[in-house]
Amino acid sequence: MIVVFLGPPGAGKGTQAKLLSQRMGLLHLSTGDILREAVKNQTPLGLKAKEYMDRGELVPDSLIVALIEECLPEEGGVILDGFPRTVAQAQALEDMLSSRNKKLSKVILFDSPDEVIVDRLSGRRVCSNCGAVYHIKYNPPKREGVCDLCGGSLVQREDDKEDVIRHRLEVYRKQTEPLIDFYQKRNIIFRLDATKDIQDLFSELEGILKDGR
Repeated sequence: MIVVFLGPPGAGKGTQAKLLSQRMGLLHLSTGDILREAVKNQTPLGLKAKEYMDRGELVPDSLIVALIEECLPEEGGVILDGFPRTVAQAQALEDMLSSRNKKLSKVILFDSPDEVIVDRLSGRRVCSNCGAVYHIKYNPPKREGVCDLCGGSLVQREDDKEDVIRHRLEVYRKQTEPLIDFYQKRNIIFRLDATKDIQDLFSELEGILKDGR
C-alpha cells in the first residue's frame, strides 16, 4: 500500500501517519522531517532547502523528487507525508512508481480551516535538545520554556511563526490545491475533517484504507 497524505501544514497529517505506521506497519516518509534533518546536518541539500523553508516557501520540485526517490523503499508499504505538493511532483511520483511496477493506492485529504492551523502551529514549541514537541495551550511543559524530558530549552521554529504560517497557507492554496483536481480525476482521493478528535479521525482513516475500493 502506498498512500499520500495531502493537506495544509498543521492539519495533523504527521500525527495520523505515525499512528497508522504503528498499526499497519507502513513506513512513514515525512518530507518535512527529512528536510529538517538535512538542515540540522548542514548537508548541501539542507543548506539549499533552509533558504526556502525559513521563508515558508516550498522547496523546489527537483530537490524534493531526488530526495524522495532516494528514500522510497523497493518493498513494503509507505505513507508519503508532505509529498507530493505540486502537480509536477505528483507526475514525477507516478513515473517513479511506474518504473518500479507500482501505483498509488489512495490519497487522503485533511481539511482544516486556516484559523485552526494558525492556532495549532503558532503555539507549538520544540525542544532544542531532544526534539520533543509541546504546545503552549494544548500540551504545555511543566515549566515554561523547559522540556519535561531532558531539561532542554523549548524554541519556536521559524516556520511556526504566525506571519510565516499564513504565507505557507497561501503557498499551499496556490501550489498544492491543484493536486485535489489531479487526484479527483484518478478517483483515488478521500476527504477527512481534520478538526476531529485524533482517535476519531484515526478510526475514519483506518476505515478508508481498509476499504478495498
